[in-house]
Amino acid sequence: MTPGRDLVAIGFLLGSIAPALAAAGDGEFSIPARRAERPPEIDGHVREPEWRGAARAENFLQFEPQRGAPAELPTVVHVLYDDEFLYAGFQAWDPEPPLSQMIERDDPIWNDDSVQVFLDTFHDRRTGYYFMVNRLGTQTDGRIAEDGGSSDGAWDAPWRSRAQRTDYGWSAEVAIPLASIQYRAGDDVTWGINFGRSRRRSLERTFWAGPVDYWARLSMAGTLVGLDLPRQSRRHQVIPYALSRAQERESPIGAVGLDVRYAVTPHLSAYGTVNPDFATVEADQELVNLTRFEVSLTEKRQFFLEGGEQFGQGIRTFYSRRIADIEGGGKLLGKQGPWAMHVLAARAEPLLAGSRAGYTVARAQRDVGSRSNVGVLFANRTLDGLNQGSIGADTSLYFTENWGLTGQLVHSYGQYAEGNTAFFARPAYDSATAHFHVGYTHLGDRLADNVNAIGFIFDDDRRQLDSALNKTVWLRDGPVERVQVDSAYDVYWGQTGVLRSWQVDESLAVDFRNRWTATGRHTEEFKRFERDFRNRQTGLEIGWNTRSYQSFRGGVSTGRNFNADFVLASAVAQYKPTDRTSTEYELQRLSLDPDPGDASTWIHVVRANQFFTPDLFLRLFFQTNSAIDRRNVQAVFVYRYRPPFGTLQVAYQRGTAEFGQRSEQGHTLFVKLTTVL
Repeated sequence: MTPGRDLVAIGFLLGSIAPALAAAGDGEFSIPARRAERPPEIDGHVREPEWRGAARAENFLQFEPQRGAPAELPTVVHVLYDDEFLYAGFQAWDPEPPLSQMIERDDPIWNDDSVQVFLDTFHDRRTGYYFMVNRLGTQTDGRIAEDGGSSDGAWDAPWRSRAQRTDYGWSAEVAIPLASIQYRAGDDVTWGINFGRSRRRSLERTFWAGPVDYWARLSMAGTLVGLDLPRQSRRHQVIPYALSRAQERESPIGAVGLDVRYAVTPHLSAYGTVNPDFATVEADQELVNLTRFEVSLTEKRQFFLEGGEQFGQGIRTFYSRRIADIEGGGKLLGKQGPWAMHVLAARAEPLLAGSRAGYTVARAQRDVGSRSNVGVLFANRTLDGLNQGSIGADTSLYFTENWGLTGQLVHSYGQYAEGNTAFFARPAYDSATAHFHVGYTHLGDRLADNVNAIGFIFDDDRRQLDSALNKTVWLRDGPVERVQVDSAYDVYWGQTGVLRSWQVDESLAVDFRNRWTATGRHTEEFKRFERDFRNRQTGLEIGWNTRSYQSFRGGVSTGRNFNADFVLASAVAQYKPTDRTSTEYELQRLSLDPDPGDASTWIHVVRANQFFTPDLFLRLFFQTNSAIDRRNVQAVFVYRYRPPFGTLQVAYQRGTAEFGQRSEQGHTLFVKLTTVL
């Protein structure tokens, strides 16, 4: 630093001592809520006049590599709020230039030099939000449930952030609108809060309140005390869209739809949708599936994303992709005291001639103790007068900081009145560097026939025992930095007692300090279908710089799969020609011998992104699958004039089809406009 800037920085630090001392009486990881005299300008520069009087969080602790040790470099967070926003200003000291490469919203920027805000807005120590930003200003956000046991990175909200390079390292400013989140309002309110920082060069992740044993562990967060929060002044959000499409050999068509959110209270929100869109061009990526079971696909419709983290049970009785081509739907989502609820109803386009399907999903969950909960879930489809679905109960119980139990009981109904129940129980141990569980699962032999009208059971007729053990070891010295060992065992019988399958999975992954990685995997399994099969797969993968964007990994697996020998080769390369340009190439080559069904295939996937600004970009996507003669190309120009929802998209595509289906679509041009009212 220059002498003048040294004095400014020292003055800034001294000017913040009083708020820090005031916070000391509230606990080791507690800071007071300080109102902003005027909103700070979110330009990435943390200036003393704008942040004068702010609460401070500092003295970060390592999550990894050395849990509980002080951070190698200082990080200071300044915190203010007003009736509309929560503000956080980060100062991250670093003698070397920060390394940030992720440029697309919701990229895994914790692999970059980045900073994070974690909010537990009901202070229930279980549920909340995370907001992350890297040095390039790239944003990632999501919701947290089950005290970090599940999270939903598909959730998006409008919020503001900027980052800047400084002479002491780098800085970032964040403004989170209260209208974007649910929270407990009133006088003298306490929120749970934590702050994190990732540093790419040292692979270090640090947190203010800690030491945490998992990055999303809200029960270990600190507190922000003394908030005086009003009810939301802006209680509604309407997101309409208009879409036009011109396709080769077809007449031009248009479509309109909308999503609506209304904050009934700060605790309860209502959502509605009419003709929701799958974001125009987000095709489901082709992949090699060596099993005989259905592949679970990612949800992309905004209506289903909010609150989606509540449906992460082990037996998946609600799978939103079952609800295709929605005409309209509505839902309520909220939390009051220890109770959380999620109620959803939707009407689908005709599935059969003269028929329409109605879908109803309802979930209620109650907090128990400091971290545990119990819940019930009802999911139903009505078609031609027949109701199919399930009702069930589930729980997550924590007995100590590390030991817990998850369990679920399901009764299904519909076509079959027998073989329609399911349950599981799974005690587990979790720490920052280890996991162990052993579980038992019972799935009736007609469960999927009932549940899969609205759920996702890829295989039933099971009495299953499974266990897993994994351990991570960080080494302080030498060429090896980290070693990860994973071991899993699974065996199940049919309900008549006939052995149907057993499987053993072993893997060893090594990270070297020179940024190379090596992973070896072996799977041995027995499967009984029309006959007995003995499958196996052994593979080795080598990677370079895999925790950052600019990376490569490739490997080969060999073995035997359902009476055929196979070789599976794969490779992924990512490269950034400039800070705003990213490219990615992925290859999968499957060779089967014998191959009477011509299932051997080449799959190529190419992605390229050109970002002119974080909200103005061009995206290219190309994929082929030789086994089904699929050739799919897409190009989309996106301008987010009111991020993340207000967008203009101009897209071209050819060959888009359902997952695993051959290409038939001709040249197609889309124009889509989405706004926020």
